[in-house]
Amino acid sequence: MKRPLSSCLAITAGALSLLCMVSANAYAQQEKTAEAPIKGGYGGKAPAKPLPPGGPAPRTADGHPDFSGIWFSGLLGGEDATLVGSFGGGDPAARSFDPKVTPEEKPSFTPWATEKMKEIMFNLDPNVLRTYGIVYTGATSQGEQNFDKLPKDQKKAFLDVEIARVARECMPYGVPAIGGGLHGMQLVQTPGQLVELVDANHDYRVIPTDRRPHTAEPDPTFNGEERGHWEGDTLVVDTIAIDERVWNSANWRFHSEQEHVIERYTRPSLNYLTYQVTIEDPKVLTKPWVSAPHRFSLSITHEPLGEWYCGVEPNEALDNLKQLRQELGP
Repeated sequence: MKRPLSSCLAITAGALSLLCMVSANAYAQQEKTAEAPIKGGYGGKAPAKPLPPGGPAPRTADGHPDFSGIWFSGLLGGEDATLVGSFGGGDPAARSFDPKVTPEEKPSFTPWATEKMKEIMFNLDPNVLRTYGIVYTGATSQGEQNFDKLPKDQKKAFLDVEIARVARECMPYGVPAIGGGLHGMQLVQTPGQLVELVDANHDYRVIPTDRRPHTAEPDPTFNGEERGHWEGDTLVVDTIAIDERVWNSANWRFHSEQEHVIERYTRPSLNYLTYQVTIEDPKVLTKPWVSAPHRFSLSITHEPLGEWYCGVEPNEALDNLKQLRQELGP
């Protein structure tokens, strides 16, 4: 029985779109502002109202903004809001940023990195995809219904790209993806450190915020060696020594040992958190890449983070993709 590509991807689309947080293309299809009303929100419902600011941000005893709480991407304060955005419901309040107001530039790759990108993406040609109405942004790609129209070599490349996802091997997302909260994050702030917990495999990181320096030769890890310090009301997290298996996004799947990630957290009001990433990597980039400011909203319930564990359930989506790929031959 012939299986449409979308059915193969739908099972894992929510989990596999997580790495698109810092992708320059992940929000290319978002065309309306978060404030402007649109016709028919998710499931034909009226667009949801964003949370109000809620008053000033709370502060800790030492005077810094307190980031403690459970946070979700977008302006609605809930996990369902994240899913609306992931599956293209079009509700502007579900977006973490408005590309018209705060657009993200594409990474400026060096010639070496450009060739490396082609290799890692199995020569998936974005120009050919566009011809058939496919905008590749990971497992939630637009235009998947035109997959069967692609030339055979591009069909194989598309499937190879999907099958090679690190998430399918249950690998930690690492920095910077974990800093974007995935489908929800809990921050616990104590004197001298910030703890981040996420639902995916119950991953976590502990960030010292006491201005301690980096060690001389840190061993690479998925979350790298993280050091935090305050610049006014902004917490700046400086990370080096990131394992080279970590992806920066679904479309930016590599970095070098020289990568340096700077994350900035601010809490402008009670109900909102802003997160922005800068990536420096002289071997890969001709200039630093800076994300748009991404907005997170405080959970409107008292429910704990959900749990999601990779590999617990049979991966029917991956099995279907592999079977489709086998049918296309070597």
